Amino acid sequence: MTKHFLTLLDLSPDELRSLINRAVELKTLHKSGQIYEPLKNKVLGMVFEKSSTRTRVSFEAGMIQLGGQAIFLSPRDTQLGRGEPIEDSARVLSSMLDIIMIRTFEHSTLETFAKYSSVPVINALTDLYHPCQLLADLQTFQELRGDIQGKTVAWIGDGNNMCHSYINAARQLDFQLNIAAPENFEPLEEVLTPKNNNINVMHDPLQALNNADLIVTDVWASMGQEHEQKVRERAFANYQVTSVLMQKAKSDALFMHCLPAHRGEEVAAEVIDGPQSVIFQEAENRLHSQKALLEFLMGYMPAS
Repeated sequence: MTKHFLTLLDLSPDELRSLINRAVELKTLHKSGQIYEPLKNKVLGMVFEKSSTRTRVSFEAGMIQLGGQAIFLSPRDTQLGRGEPIEDSARVLSSMLDIIMIRTFEHSTLETFAKYSSVPVINALTDLYHPCQLLADLQTFQELRGDIQGKTVAWIGDGNNMCHSYINAARQLDFQLNIAAPENFEPLEEVLTPKNNNINVMHDPLQALNNADLIVTDVWASMGQEHEQKVRERAFANYQVTSVLMQKAKSDALFMHCLPAHRGEEVAAEVIDGPQSVIFQEAENRLHSQKALLEFLMGYMPAS
């Protein structure tokens, strides 16, 4: 049966931990200069309806490092569901490719594509979830602080696709997640259901940061929401991650952001450029965690 990666819930907790550990191993292997090409002659199709620097480069470079190749399909090259039914696109593309990643708007588009694809499909971002970024975040925390189980993560800002993926991660890896979001910008109830005791939604950032080991935020207006910028700036005015806020967390707490970031909006420059920020290690780890994912979905991950 074809295995897909549409959300973190598609993996078991054990599989997720193995994937994170494998990402660390693959990073070490790459840094040592060793050639490791289990995906020789395999082809990844990269379907983009929403553009992205990090997503394209990390997947394309990762596939090349694993010995395979990648084909980039821009929004001009394919129109999922507009020129051709998604079902037909999935059948055709999966007959020519070995694995497919899709970065699109509606999560339902991804689900339909995966249903009719004969090869693994990866969610490289939808409006609901961004699980590949979570793999990189979890790898980064693992490298710096060890297992995230039992730790406290504070999410400050919009209850968006990144927040939703942190909710899934908290369920899978058993850490405390405090979400501080303005009224009317909380995560969706359908994502929060079933309720978990280790996930708390609140409106006070100071409360969320209490005893936090990791603080995470994201832009106030994501791609496609630019027309809401002014409204969101007013709603999120008290949700900027500042050095004052960071002092409410543990003294050795880490700061993460999926990038691109707007200094002076969701995060102060002294925080994102400060000693607790690990954003560039986090960004690099997209490469290695996605290599582990490609290897896993295609059945090449060595037994642990």
